[in-house]
Order: sequence, then structure tokens, then C-alpha cells
Amino acid sequence: MDWSLAAQAAIAAAVVGLLGAAVVMLVARRNPALAALLTPVTVVLAVAAGVVAAVNSMALAGAQVGTVWTVLLAALPVALVVGMVLARRTTDLQRDAEREAMERQRDAEIEARRREMVAWVSHDLRTPLAGIRAMAEALEDGVAPDPAAYHRRIVAQTDRLAAMLDDLLALSRLQSGQLELDREQVQLRDLVSDTIAAVTPLAEQRGVRLSGSCPDEVTAYVDESVLSRALTNVVVNAVRYSAPGGEVRVEGRAEADGAHLRVVDSCGGIPVEDLPRVFEAGWRGSAARTPESESGAGLGLAVVHGVVDALGGSVDASNVDGGCRFEIRLPSAPG
Repeated sequence: MDWSLAAQAAIAAAVVGLLGAAVVMLVARRNPALAALLTPVTVVLAVAAGVVAAVNSMALAGAQVGTVWTVLLAALPVALVVGMVLARRTTDLQRDAEREAMERQRDAEIEARRREMVAWVSHDLRTPLAGIRAMAEALEDGVAPDPAAYHRRIVAQTDRLAAMLDDLLALSRLQSGQLELDREQVQLRDLVSDTIAAVTPLAEQRGVRLSGSCPDEVTAYVDESVLSRALTNVVVNAVRYSAPGGEVRVEGRAEADGAHLRVVDSCGGIPVEDLPRVFEAGWRGSAARTPESESGAGLGLAVVHGVVDALGGSVDASNVDGGCRFEIRLPSAPG
């Protein structure tokens, strides 16, 4: 065996192989699939370099050289096919890995929000319960300065607890997909009027002007009771976070993409970076948007988002001069 010939072939193959490996590694950082395609081609090229070096050293005749080149050229398509299979498999594995990573991240975020929500809800449930217990003990001991006022406050705190539990139940049904809808064509003018009438006592108590309007012809294909809850949550939220002397206005109108319900308040606005979070369960933002005695568990707008989504619509929040605008878009006909 001619060891010098073997050494020449090995050196040529090694040089080409190392250069090819360097290129493959650089490509892999940006495109793993392309790197997988290039890998078998690099192997063939390295082998070809070694064979060419050996052929030149052996001074083969023309027919023999042609045979060698024929073998190499036949190997190249095979290498390309192998590379394509590897590239496709690499792409599938990369896609699966990215999907799994996204699912793990989403699950982690959901779990973090769930824990945060449970902590907030637990705190918010304890607060009115502690107040009810203290007032009940004062009434029992006969030390309440105004028993009638204490009774009214106990009823108010009980209503607050009931509202929190209703939101929790609604959110649970939405997240589990168990919300049953009875859709029909609904005239939104009556819905707006009924909502304003229901929230007016709270608005008067907080010194906020509450008004609204909606033409008779504005209709939506929705579940009226479910939508009523969502709109009430938005309006109550707007009234609670508006400054005394401020105004909350509810408007309904028909647009090309369906029926729209708009609620504009006088809350002073929300930081731009917080706007994407207003519909997250448990989120209540800054202290300016969390009135101490009126604070809920941060579930009302999460329920709104879930309900509107279930009805086939969308909702978003934006800042306007002096406050915020919540826009609910609904289908005006069966889709």
C-alpha cells in the first residue's frame, strides 16, 4: 500500500471536510434545516476531494478517471436526497420543539396568573368577610352607634361578595367552555337603557354622570343575558374608576363590521404599557384604578373579554382625552 498516496487523499478529504463542517455550523445558527441539507453534501465533497487527490497521484487513464467521476456524480444526488430528508426531519423537530416551548411558556404564564388571581381573590374575599364579622359582633354586643347603618353596610358587603362569586363562576364556565349561549337578534337600545338604569344608583353615589344613547335600528345576534352581564361589568368598571364629577357615556351604533357598544369614562387614562393587560384575570393596575373600598377581585373585565369572545365579537381598551374608551364589537347577524 502506498502510504504517501493515502496520506494525500486523507489530507484533502480532511481539509474539505473541516471547511464544510465550519460552514454547516455557521449556517446551523440561523437555519438548522439548511444545515441538515448541507451535511451529507459536505461528506460527499470531502470524499470527492480525497478521491480526486488519489486519482491525480495515481495518474489513472482517461476511462478510469471517468469511472471515478461517474461514481462521485452518482453519489451527489443521493447525498442531496439524504440531506432533504434530514432537513425536513430537522424542520419538523424544530417546529415541535418551538411549539412545546410555547406551550410550556403559556402554561407557566397561565399558572402564574392563576396563582396571582387566587391570592388576590382570597384577599378580596377576606376583607368584606372581616368587615361583616366586625359589624355583626358590634350589633350583637350592642355597641353599634347606628344599627340601621350597620345593617345596610352588611347587606352591601354581602352583595359585593355575591358579585365576586358570580364573576368567579362566570370565568370558570368561560375557561372550561361550559358557557351555554341562546343567541337571538337583540335590539341594543333596550340593553343600553336597562344597563344605565341598573348602574345609575352607583353612579349617583359616586357623583358620576351616567348617560347613553343607541338608535333603534342597532341590533346584534347575541345571547342577551350574557351580553347584559358583560356590558354591565364595563359600565360599573367605568363608573367606579371615574373621578367624582366625571361622566360615563354608553353608546351603541351600527358599523360595517357589525354592532358596536362604546363606553367612555373619566378615569384619567391607563398607562400605555398596561392597556394590553386590562382584560387579564386578576389585573387591577395602579392604585389610581383600584379604589380601596370599591375594589373587586379584578375579574369583571376578564369576564367581559371571555363573554364577547364567546359571542363571536371582540373588545379592546384605549385612552381618550381624560379617560378610557372600551369598544365592544358584536356580530349583527348569524355568521
